[in-house]
Amino acid sequence: MQYPLYVRQTDDMRYRGRFPDFPRADASGKSFDELEHNARDRVERLYDRSEFLIPEPTDDLTALQALDMDDGKGIWMFVDIDLAQVTSRAVHLQFSLNEDVLRDIDDAAHASRMTRPAFIALACLHELDRARVMAHDRRSARRFGG
Repeated sequence: MQYPLYVRQTDDMRYRGRFPDFPRADASGKSFDELEHNARDRVERLYDRSEFLIPEPTDDLTALQALDMDDGKGIWMFVDIDLAQVTSRAVHLQFSLNEDVLRDIDDAAHASRMTRPAFIALACLHELDRARVMAHDRRSARRFGG
């Protein structure tokens, strides 16, 4: 699948790219070919056998250009990610949200330079971590008579 990568040239004449659909997968290279190879490799390494949802590619150029990462100083290129090389343990969910909540999520995702699915996935992981800490604190308090 073709995933968009926003590319800027760095001060040292290298290229650095960021995926809006894969917020943790950034890459760099001395040439476009090297950047493309490194970006593909980064996505495959980060997302193979991971809990992260592999999103559908954002293919709406207008939506891409509206992202904060598109500061007008770079270009969009599309990188072919072979999803056969990536085995995600994520599952697809479908649920409903209040329009105002969804608008707030979209605003926060945009401000964080993420797609909606990536933002929701990270928010869920954050809340799970918080719940684990709270459960651990409750167990510790019971154990020590608190």
